[in-house]
Amino acid sequence: MKETASSFIAKSTIKAADKEHRRKINFNIGRYNAAVPQGKEQFADLNLAREKAKNIKWKAIETLDKQLENFEAAITKRGAKVIWAEDAPQALEAIWKICEEKNCKTLVKSKSMVTEEIHLNAFLEEYGIESVETDLGEYIQQLDGEPPYHIVTPAMHKSKEDVAKLFAEKLGTDPKATPEQLTLTARRILREKYVQAEIGVTGANFIIADIGAIAVTENEGNARLTCAWPKTHIAIAGIEKVIPSMTDLALFLPLLATYGTGQKLTVYNTIIAGPKQEGETDGPEEMYVILLDNGRTNILVNEKQRESLYCIRCGACLNACPVYKNIGGHTYATTYSGPIGSVITPHLKDMGEWKHLSFASSLCGNCTEVCAVKINLHEMLLENRHEAIDESHSRLTERIAWKIWKQAMLHRRVMSMGSSKMKSWVVNKLLKGWKEHRGEMKFPKKSFNQLWRDKFGKD
Repeated sequence: MKETASSFIAKSTIKAADKEHRRKINFNIGRYNAAVPQGKEQFADLNLAREKAKNIKWKAIETLDKQLENFEAAITKRGAKVIWAEDAPQALEAIWKICEEKNCKTLVKSKSMVTEEIHLNAFLEEYGIESVETDLGEYIQQLDGEPPYHIVTPAMHKSKEDVAKLFAEKLGTDPKATPEQLTLTARRILREKYVQAEIGVTGANFIIADIGAIAVTENEGNARLTCAWPKTHIAIAGIEKVIPSMTDLALFLPLLATYGTGQKLTVYNTIIAGPKQEGETDGPEEMYVILLDNGRTNILVNEKQRESLYCIRCGACLNACPVYKNIGGHTYATTYSGPIGSVITPHLKDMGEWKHLSFASSLCGNCTEVCAVKINLHEMLLENRHEAIDESHSRLTERIAWKIWKQAMLHRRVMSMGSSKMKSWVVNKLLKGWKEHRGEMKFPKKSFNQLWRDKFGKD
């Protein structure tokens, strides 16, 4: 527990002082901030659209068991196989069995945060199976041996010069190649992998309950190739991705596009409802859908935190968060970073080990303000802090200190006790770490209470 928190603090300290990192992030988020207002113009009443999306997700999560059963029944009728996985090991075991059965040597994978969550690439590598990322951002990160930096834009922290240098080192391209040339190089390499692969793996932006299908939204078309060319398609999705009806996509697809990248709609929007049917010429021969829990039911049973399952992974809260923009995505050391990651990670993993993420927030409320489905993220961060204390995930000295502080705040006379010199000494000398990144705090000789008494003669 101490190691995870101390590592986070150490990495944060270094990254926050990295001016080049800040320049790249501000540039990329600046482009995002310029595009989003244009995307929002498509909504006649944006606030109403967000409220309606929140209500739909409320219905989906409150009836999650029924929705998932409807999905399973419908997609199974069309020949797909549904696998329920309680945790990452179960999901990985299921994937390995399919790979073994198909004698898989090469697997192509489109962008999927759930596969990052279960560390699929590292798992397959242990068994000698080549797992190739086909999303350009994810492919860049895979070449560099790094996890995604951001939920939506995995290589947000890299400049075009960084990518050109990386491609030159790994693929032998011209170090001065343009982004267009680099993209064509990646395209040529990946097209060969699509042909070679026995299995294609995708995530799912939405699980559509009524028709039994998954929806995948993207800008490059790699997910379509991933699930169409290989003979076997495996889709992995967290159980919270469900929406009740296909008609709900008319609202969610534009919302996700606008808040994710500033587009009115992403370039490719695909609904996949099973493997190739009789008489069809395109598509995989077999389709598997793995529905992953992996801690999500921990959130489901927590009434105060259940709302976090409404998240559609647009990444808007990361782009708005002053903490994220200063310390970067990798500092969080977990799959889901930024405000939403800080809310859900302690419940998906372990509150005692990951509670520090909930304290890495200014509580400015900007994350809640920009959330596509109006999740009260900053309030949930506070609730995480409260739960951490209730579950005694704090040091005895810390609990005693806060009890003393509470009593002082509740009683004016206690607060006014002691001289300004004594108070300054306590803060500057006794409070560990106070002066590490701050100047000395000097209390005034007279408190506001004393000044008021001097002027008006009463409290």
